[in-house]
Amino acid sequence: MDFRLTERQIQLKTAARSLTEFITRYEDDCETDNGLSPQAHAAVRDAVLDSGLQAVNMPIEWGGAGLTIAEQATVQEELGRLTGALWDMVWRPANALRFCTPEQRERYLIPVIKGQRRDCYAVTEPNAGSDPQNLATTATRTASGWVLNGEKWFVTVGDHADFMIVLAAAGRDRAPTLFLVDKDTPGIEMTRVPRFMHTFVYEHPEFTFTDVEVGEDAVLGGIGEGYDITRSWFTEERLMIAARTIGAAERGLELARDWALEREQFGSRIADFQLIQGMLADSAVDIAVNRAYTHQVAWEVTGSTEENRKSLHAKAAIAKLSASEASGRVIDRCLQIFGGRGYDRSYPVERMYREVRVDRIWEGTSEIQRLIIANELIKRGTGVLDLPATR
Repeated sequence: MDFRLTERQIQLKTAARSLTEFITRYEDDCETDNGLSPQAHAAVRDAVLDSGLQAVNMPIEWGGAGLTIAEQATVQEELGRLTGALWDMVWRPANALRFCTPEQRERYLIPVIKGQRRDCYAVTEPNAGSDPQNLATTATRTASGWVLNGEKWFVTVGDHADFMIVLAAAGRDRAPTLFLVDKDTPGIEMTRVPRFMHTFVYEHPEFTFTDVEVGEDAVLGGIGEGYDITRSWFTEERLMIAARTIGAAERGLELARDWALEREQFGSRIADFQLIQGMLADSAVDIAVNRAYTHQVAWEVTGSTEENRKSLHAKAAIAKLSASEASGRVIDRCLQIFGGRGYDRSYPVERMYREVRVDRIWEGTSEIQRLIIANELIKRGTGVLDLPATR
């Protein structure tokens, strides 16, 4: 087995680190102002395009970077070092947009890839979070298309995006279906912008849909395909969350290690105290083990086939569960090493402490990940633990 990064991954890691360092200069502004100015958004957009890391999950022939899942994980790990969720400014169109018709692609996906438009995914509802099958948003067929009615919560990037991918129960059969909806369509109202625990360069607004009319050409991927398309997105997104939390944890450890070498108490560097050394060592273990597993699964997904899709879905759940919880432990230790300064919002470790917490909630809570893993074990045994065989 060869665990070395490929030459391509090394190049991508270097480019992603350079872009991360550029975007880092906006961290304090994002924290102070709860977001960034239009000028800052424009500067970062241009830097992303110059880096060639826009739309890493879309094929080259459509204008994307065309990266494999393993290569995407390498990039996301670097971007995960950013606070204020500034990693999200390096846009990756929703994977669901791969299912666009050629006409939809020209109208929606290509402009997103070029940085001219931005999408958001509207799935969660007041009573449909971990269980999306509890959908209340409906799509009723009309002579000219569909009428949407309902409410969506936690629509990440909903304030900045100009079109939405909306999951609704379509027709009498309540078939779960995705719809492409321009945000300025009459009947769409952004009703509330919650202030969450973390600072995020974008918001997570709530929307209502009241008799929102869309054409037949608004259907994305076919009637009744909404759950399957969303599930395929979850597998990849959970791996990207794992990669980003590892990046955050590594930056936290770097900062805590440097602080421990600099900070003196009782006549000695605090790095000389064994309790501090224990926290540093435990953090290194958490990062190393989870990085190895996340990259293993990302490599497996890159060469996967339909027959092992369910196993890889469970492996992605393991990676997301383990990395997100481990990163929470790491950042907690790092904040403790900083002491009172670690509780100061001007220090990155404080911001990370608030920001990595959501990674145990969104795209499937830790509890949902455990259910996915247990279900795979019960149905198919411990094969989910197997190392991949030579192909």
